[in-house]
Amino acid sequence: MESCSSVDSEEFEPEALVDSGVAHRQDNSKVKTGLEEAHRGWFNSGVDSLELINPALKGTLNVLGSCAKSPTVKRVVLTSSTAAVECIGRPRTPNEITDETWFSDPEFCKENKVQDAAWKFAKEKCIDMVVINPSIVIGPLLQPTLNASSAAILELINGSQTYPNVSYGWINVKDVANAHIQAYEIPSASGRYCLVERIAHYSEVVKILHELYPSFQLPRKVADDKPYIPFHQVSQEKAKTLGIDFISLEEGLKEIVESLTEKKFFGM
Repeated sequence: MESCSSVDSEEFEPEALVDSGVAHRQDNSKVKTGLEEAHRGWFNSGVDSLELINPALKGTLNVLGSCAKSPTVKRVVLTSSTAAVECIGRPRTPNEITDETWFSDPEFCKENKVQDAAWKFAKEKCIDMVVINPSIVIGPLLQPTLNASSAAILELINGSQTYPNVSYGWINVKDVANAHIQAYEIPSASGRYCLVERIAHYSEVVKILHELYPSFQLPRKVADDKPYIPFHQVSQEKAKTLGIDFISLEEGLKEIVESLTEKKFFGM
């Protein structure tokens, strides 16, 4: 059996947990699990990817370092994304099924740098780590500000003339939260878990929104005249072992519109 290396007490400073913007959960002042929200790059933020990846990398290792030093830690659940799974540098065919055995090409996805470093550290320190890989997250907003996915839906319902010519995976935030809980509490949980309710082109998203809200002025045409990128599939088999039933895209879109309205980002 491989021995586990110790953590230098000066290697990880508690303040770094705050400075790097990484959340960690405490129970009776004892760290039970660390959650790292890897920054996603599927929307153009105008920020250099390294400005997102480097803090995520530092923050992830800080949380893992703190967990390695705590004798009460049972398991660490790391939040990554399907960007660390699906970006392989070539189009996929409709018959291809992406699953947890896939890894993004590092030339196309720097987010793998964070996940790879986390796996390496967890192995060296003998940390029981499980990784959740959600796609674009929709559903009700908990925070008072817009994130990238809610902003994308807001743009569609708030007067945009066109919709992007792209297909994404979509998942409800409540399924993501439930997956984290189950991944932490189910003893047999291990490895990575992809969370994708379905792959849908923006044209399908607009169609669903029109069916839910016929009075909305939604975009009627795609942003360019290029052919639609073929759909692909993402396996739900492993995620279902966590008890995830997958809330529908239709329900998620209804929830996010209602949430945007409630928080006064949008007026019906």
